[in-house]
Amino acid sequence: MPAALRGIGRQLYPCRYDGVIESYAAEYEMDPLLIYTFVRTESGFDPEAVSSVGARGLMQMTEETFEWIKSKIAPDEPLTFDDLFDPACAVRFGAYYLRLCLDRYGGDVATAAAAYHSGWGTVDSLLNHEDYTGDGKTLPSFPYSRMNHYVEKILRCYKRYTELYGPSI
Repeated sequence: MPAALRGIGRQLYPCRYDGVIESYAAEYEMDPLLIYTFVRTESGFDPEAVSSVGARGLMQMTEETFEWIKSKIAPDEPLTFDDLFDPACAVRFGAYYLRLCLDRYGGDVATAAAAYHSGWGTVDSLLNHEDYTGDGKTLPSFPYSRMNHYVEKILRCYKRYTELYGPSI
């Protein structure tokens, strides 16, 4: 890729909050480019982002998911749902949840993305139907248009980050 084109691409696919993202990528043993992908897709790197369903922060986490993850990784910390507006907290919790999704679905990015977006219950239900899966572990296609659109967006974005920054930053 020519340098000028790479420069434009890196403006469109930035690596903001790199210290925080690189740190939690290392802690949770995952590709930082995948975290950048989710942050860009979920919030456009806006730490104050709030979705129509009330999800907050860089990685757009709902209060229910926040409370569940808090019970796992920060039960004694005085954190509240508002702390997701802090980039470090948002990435810490979001990357942890993404790691759980990847682990639950055998490292398959597409299926993990579907779970991050639509919840484990929805994905698990689809995995129990032969119409949607060949192996009972991954989803090669997604029957719901919003889920399908989200997964396609994640996969395209992740591919672009990898093309622009290589296998490691």
